[in-house]
Amino acid sequence: MRTPGPANGAAGIPGPAGPRGPKLHAARRRELGQSFQDGGEHYDRVRPGYPQDSLDWLVPPGARSAADLGAGTGKFTALLIERELAVTAVDPSTDMLEQLRKSYPHVNALEGTAEATGLTDSAFDVVSVAQAWHWCEPLAASTEIARILQPHGVLGLIWNQLDTSVPWVHRLSRIMHAGDVHKPGFRPVVGPEFEGLESHLTRWEDSLTPEDIMELTKSRSYYLRANDATRAKVMHNLEWYLHEHLGHAPGESIGLPYMTQTWRAFKIQGTTPR
Repeated sequence: MRTPGPANGAAGIPGPAGPRGPKLHAARRRELGQSFQDGGEHYDRVRPGYPQDSLDWLVPPGARSAADLGAGTGKFTALLIERELAVTAVDPSTDMLEQLRKSYPHVNALEGTAEATGLTDSAFDVVSVAQAWHWCEPLAASTEIARILQPHGVLGLIWNQLDTSVPWVHRLSRIMHAGDVHKPGFRPVVGPEFEGLESHLTRWEDSLTPEDIMELTKSRSYYLRANDATRAKVMHNLEWYLHEHLGHAPGESIGLPYMTQTWRAFKIQGTTPR
């Protein structure tokens, strides 16, 4: 494999967008989130899971129940199930939840949002939001999550992102328009119902072929909402980069470096349901 130089915007490829968060207008957040209403089977097949280390750090000893909000097809739900927690999965997409139910038929899977879960007061030890907090209105979601958490319950915010400290991955992220690559110093916004916000970083690799990376790109919001011409340009750039520039053969296994950033905060004692 030839080693590329640092990302330089070649072939008209813009850099990734900054992290999405509270500055993203609510209407725009809903518009972007609608990209994921369909395609649950494809999303489940191509998106990576999460490292066990992330769950081990997040879930406190003695935890028995968890709500996974923005659960999608159940990528993080799977780890909660393996921990033998009683899990409720919530997502606004019917299509995503249908895929989750196929994979985990014993999980209580419900349509809802982080701002309006429809779940019972003080019912959970842990609430996780994996790869979805940037689609939420953080203060409203924090209030709702505090309502469904038990006293001293844990809020977990988890992001998988490409490890752009690796030069060839940095350039790949630009071609993919991987807008969820956080800038240095990123810190998620949580509401005043929580305290002790801290983070944990896990570095790992996912084994993919060039074809898998192209399919992964097709699962991202930028690609899903793009027109046909933009989609064709992205695929052309990927083919050039993976095959001609990096020299990977079709079907070759590539170790794609990831970082999983896990944040946790604790419900403040005395926070009462509204």
